[in-house]
Amino acid sequence: MTVMNNRTIAVVFPGQGSQRPGMGKDFYDNSAVAKDTYREASEALGFDVTALCFEENDRLNLTENAQPCILATEIAMYRSIVDRWGIQPECFGGHSLGEYTALVTAGVMPFAEALRTVRTRGSLMQEAAPVGTGGMAAVICEGINRDELGRLIADLPVDIANVNAENQLVLSGKREGLDEAGRRLETTLEKKEGYRFVPLEVSAPFHSRFMKVIEEPFHRVLENMKAVKNPEAAATVTSNFTGRFHDGTYGSIVNGLVRQLSHTVRWTDNMASIASRARLVFEIGPGRPLRKLFATMGVDCASVTTFGAAQRAFAGAGEEQP
Repeated sequence: MTVMNNRTIAVVFPGQGSQRPGMGKDFYDNSAVAKDTYREASEALGFDVTALCFEENDRLNLTENAQPCILATEIAMYRSIVDRWGIQPECFGGHSLGEYTALVTAGVMPFAEALRTVRTRGSLMQEAAPVGTGGMAAVICEGINRDELGRLIADLPVDIANVNAENQLVLSGKREGLDEAGRRLETTLEKKEGYRFVPLEVSAPFHSRFMKVIEEPFHRVLENMKAVKNPEAAATVTSNFTGRFHDGTYGSIVNGLVRQLSHTVRWTDNMASIASRARLVFEIGPGRPLRKLFATMGVDCASVTTFGAAQRAFAGAGEEQP
């Protein structure tokens, strides 16, 4: 095992939407640690996680399945990388669901409890809005203004779900509201550089007012599962809700995770907080949406989505750096 020296490392994890058939299979084939992680996940959830992750099937895209399967895959990848190359991150972040992976890797949440928590989270999120009634769409445009966009959709059943980058916001809400928002934005922003309105392949209006109804039941889930075991360690993890690092207190962590459901993911603030501490940022997960978002801030982020990519990223990891 080699160890990275003299470089402050941050690791970040993508969320729902990054899933893909076959994710994590090459780690499973090359790492006993990954095999053990998938076995642990299957025991915690009561079903064969590898069958959902590795085989072509439609069930992987169901929210209640996608969330624990992404978490399991990211933990399998991360543990394998730590075991083989000895990286020692000093801070962590994750986009939406990815925040849970970050909390597990930081030692805040036990893996098994986190898996069960996010499976219930996914089920509640889907129940809050029946399939077909809500959705999300990315608004991509140079110099997009959040306040201006907010005023434009103020009378619609649509909220700003994610502030992902200086040129990317995500809307979430009722289908008819998103359609009208798209028409208004096309009229207002069509001449601006790079303008696009991109509907996302999701089954519910996440991070919007329509998730408010599940905040109380999800709070009970977190309490009943005793998911947050080591709150002090969360001071190394950024919060989607505040945009800052967690303060390490139990109540604020639980509140942040509950409020994350129906409030804007402040990802640009998360990235700024991470960049203030780290010289190297690695994105670990089945997809690589976060690399481009860091690039909009002038921050290099290396994405690791396969075992081969991990070998390339961490080759010579033990060498001293100037």
